[in-house]
Amino acid sequence: MRLNSLSILNYKNIVQADLNFPAKINCFVGNNGMGKTNLLDAIYYLSFCKSHSNSIDTQNINHEADFLMLQGKYELRGNEEEVYCGIKRRQKKHFKRNKKEYSRLADHIGLIPLVLISPADYSLIAEGSDERRKFTDGVISQYNNQYLNALVHYNHALQQRNALLKDENATDNSLFEIWEEQMGMHGKYIHAERKQFIERFIPLFQGIYSFISEDNERVGLEYISQLDEADLTQKLASNRERDRIIGFSMNGIHKDELEMTLAGHPMKRVGSQGQNKTYLVSLKLAQFNFLKQTHGVTPILLLDDIFDKLDEKRVTKIVELVSDNDFGQIFISDTNSRHWEEILPKINQTSMIFNVVNGEISEAKSIQSDE
Repeated sequence: MRLNSLSILNYKNIVQADLNFPAKINCFVGNNGMGKTNLLDAIYYLSFCKSHSNSIDTQNINHEADFLMLQGKYELRGNEEEVYCGIKRRQKKHFKRNKKEYSRLADHIGLIPLVLISPADYSLIAEGSDERRKFTDGVISQYNNQYLNALVHYNHALQQRNALLKDENATDNSLFEIWEEQMGMHGKYIHAERKQFIERFIPLFQGIYSFISEDNERVGLEYISQLDEADLTQKLASNRERDRIIGFSMNGIHKDELEMTLAGHPMKRVGSQGQNKTYLVSLKLAQFNFLKQTHGVTPILLLDDIFDKLDEKRVTKIVELVSDNDFGQIFISDTNSRHWEEILPKINQTSMIFNVVNGEISEAKSIQSDE
């Protein structure tokens, strides 16, 4: 799969851009604040129907404009696909595939598999368990639409039960039973899918970390859930009175955890900056390999400023890894092109370096393979 061309109007600081891309590496070079990350975010938007950095759609419109437009033309499984997004202030967002508008944005998720590695990934280690659940849910949802629907239904039932817990007049236990049965049914499915995913994911992740660190460190990843030991519907019923006092449902898959470790200890506590970065890059590259296996197509890979806090050895190993033929089209932001000017001539495909200055993108250098 590849993105052949991208048209942008009024997306953040990019007023207008019409870009054509080669099949392998596209590197966007410029100083901080010039718009490199915004360009990657536009590509991300066309896969996920939302920005990675700003969930309020209208705030992604250039402040001098009343609308934004994104249009990407892809090659997917031998077919041409056109994806369009248009947003006007105070109006509904429009998302189209081959000029036909989606009735539900959820139907688009998974069509264009994509993995983004960015500095924001540090929240996976530093923040609470909800960030790690979002990561897990995001991967599974890209290849399993039923899972996304189960999440929507589970979260709705959870909200309804929490509302009942806070309502002093809610004395009809049959209402609780309705929502607890829904949470139990959908939670059981979500738990099984998460467990299966992590079991398949761990070897990919550990293999990549081992390659980048040259076997110098041992990392772990463990899925922890209350549903490993008990039936959720029964647990919710038996703890109903306690939850009434607290005002919140204390049991369920919304409490699941993904424990990240280095040498058996919590990554958050013992990892250096370089080890944390290596862990996160390995996690995302394993996500890439997993999606490739489940989709049967090679995802698009976005690398946003990934070399910060990494020593030269680890940078070299990452560049060596993503330059391999197992990886397809890659979009990179960097403040300098040194790494890529060295490696791109060794890749058996045409690659491109673009300059980004104040939201304006221009082709700087086309690099042909030496082979």
